[in-house]
Amino acid sequence: MKRFLLVLSIIFVVLFSSCLDSNDINNISDSPSSPKENQRGVLTISFIDVDQGDAILIKTPNGKFVLVDSGSQNEKEKFFKFISRQNIEIFDALIATHPHEDHIGNMDEIVSNYKVLNIYMPKVTSNTATFRSLMEAVKDKSLKIKNAYNGVNFDLDGVKFEFLAPNNSRYDDLNNYSAVLKITYANKSFMLMGDAEKLSEGEILKNNENLKADVIKIGHHGSSSSSAKSFISAVSPKYAVISCGKDNDYGHPHRETIKLLNDFKVNILRTDMDGTIIFSTDGENIKVLTNK
Repeated sequence: MKRFLLVLSIIFVVLFSSCLDSNDINNISDSPSSPKENQRGVLTISFIDVDQGDAILIKTPNGKFVLVDSGSQNEKEKFFKFISRQNIEIFDALIATHPHEDHIGNMDEIVSNYKVLNIYMPKVTSNTATFRSLMEAVKDKSLKIKNAYNGVNFDLDGVKFEFLAPNNSRYDDLNNYSAVLKITYANKSFMLMGDAEKLSEGEILKNNENLKADVIKIGHHGSSSSSAKSFISAVSPKYAVISCGKDNDYGHPHRETIKLLNDFKVNILRTDMDGTIIFSTDGENIKVLTNK
């Protein structure tokens, strides 16, 4: 009997020791010497439905906010309804692409009612009440405007923001002063064209080697004055976003632009049809959400 109990004890000790060895191996795989693959945060870019205008909200992986344009005052309620849902206290950067009312219509109230760390604008002025109101708000907050032009860039949370235009200081058309912005996060990128037309696109092509982007916000609401074949070919996007109003007076987007994008087999998303369009990416994959 004693010999039987002794044998059982030895078997138990061997089995218990085996279990300990197995657990130790599993723990090693989770130890600092064998770290798990790092998980990147998510970049979110929302193309807000503001009818005939542009307003784009960017949320970085660590929850910092950048606003590119703010739509028209005619769509103030729709714009601020979206903004108010985001629990924003600070804008790390505001970017006013150019001084047209359908792009900067609500920017003065953003400056007045939020803490703003940086504001970027092209070096061009306008005599409109909307532009004067924005300048007064900037002055009241003692903000210093940073010039947006080709070569200026900044980084937030591993996201690179590069201005590709304007490339000159004098244009006949205010649209060509548009601050064109390329946003890159790991292996995914977005091109925001403002209202830049074919003249500006040609300058961008001349001055930049790598224009490839997964998503392009089409220039000038899909007007045929923008989106040259050579430019779309260089960008080679998978998605194109057109920000425009339903049944707008300008006929945007023009059929020439739609045909060109279809010829390149680009997936077209439109705020007049799809509502607010939201892209999210971890730098490797892109997801798209619309509210219609």
